[in-house]
Amino acid sequence: MDIIKIAAAIIQDNDGRQLLVRKANTSVFMQAGGKIDTGEAASAALIRELKEELGVDVAVEAIKSLGTYQAPAANEVGHIVEADLFEVTLTDIPKAQAEIAELIWLSDDELDQVPLAPLTKDIIFPLVAQLGRV
Repeated sequence: MDIIKIAAAIIQDNDGRQLLVRKANTSVFMQAGGKIDTGEAASAALIRELKEELGVDVAVEAIKSLGTYQAPAANEVGHIVEADLFEVTLTDIPKAQAEIAELIWLSDDELDQVPLAPLTKDIIFPLVAQLGRV
């Protein structure tokens, strides 16, 4: 299987809900972020993607690495995403833009209310629950 390297943001509000996005012409929600360009650091890719997708400026000091995880890709059959996960603290209000069709804040008890990417459902929500509030 082909591997898609991405950087993904775990962004929580004061109530512990996670910010999720749905890209245009897709049906599943996932963390904001995106593909890492050749030669690009994962943290730099994440900062670039958050600016493009959510219109937020994030300083490198506002992100914390949580490791690398793999899961089946949500929108590319037969592919695996390898995600560098980061906890991100926002100071700006995120707004859906670029390829983002919709953004939502989702709590642990609402997981069955929207379709979720495998990485989000199987890795990230359990990871956040295990770590406590990131």
